[in-house]
Amino acid sequence: MTSFFAHFGRSFIFLLQLLAALVPATAKFRLRLLTQQIWSVGNQSLVIIVVSGIFVGMVLALQGYRTLVTFGAEESLGVVVGLSIVRELGPVLTGLLFAGRAGSALAAEIGLMRATEQIDGLELMAVDPVRRLLVPRFLAVLISLPLLTAIFSCMAIGAAGAHLIGVDLLGVDSGAYWSQMKAAVDFEGDVLNGIIKSAVFAFGVGWIALYQGYYAAPTSEGVGRATTRTVVISSLFILGSNFVLTALLFGGV
Repeated sequence: MTSFFAHFGRSFIFLLQLLAALVPATAKFRLRLLTQQIWSVGNQSLVIIVVSGIFVGMVLALQGYRTLVTFGAEESLGVVVGLSIVRELGPVLTGLLFAGRAGSALAAEIGLMRATEQIDGLELMAVDPVRRLLVPRFLAVLISLPLLTAIFSCMAIGAAGAHLIGVDLLGVDSGAYWSQMKAAVDFEGDVLNGIIKSAVFAFGVGWIALYQGYYAAPTSEGVGRATTRTVVISSLFILGSNFVLTALLFGGV
């Protein structure tokens, strides 16, 4: 228990240092670094997000249709798909996939820098490693994850997969599918709240990944453990915070 509170305290101090380093300085220089990191953590995660979104929509349509048809309500498939993806599946699955792909990569990258004494070298040259290494990566996570969630939820990736199964395969009316989805999904009440969720997830994933990598034991085993802890803790953070945010944003609490 003492070790848990020690790690939590150190991670909180680390977060304060990270937030303090966000104060604009050498903006042009950091903009180049930020662009590189957005490409690394965001663009390179795009394929898995898009492919997963299509298959999630297909499965959701198949399962939803089988349930709705027993009540004669198969025309409401668009409502089920739209609300499920925008409110829950889009932010949560994007966050979990992002944590598994980009979060683990960030932890491994920073951990290897620690193991190969690159971070110590920056400190010897009077270069702040938090500002130089961590801030661009943290900002890239904060920008990339909400954008990927918007692609998953708002650009009809999951809805297109559901359309392929529900309309083209199972015979749901296409007009009813899209019109009911459009009528049921509200921008401020559903889409915007889903983006808020993804922003909170991005904050947690960035914090956890960078902390685990920065304080990883300087060995190959230590880097591996830091990477594993990043995925596990980030996943638990996403699922736990999703419950709290759902209660606050959608549950009327």
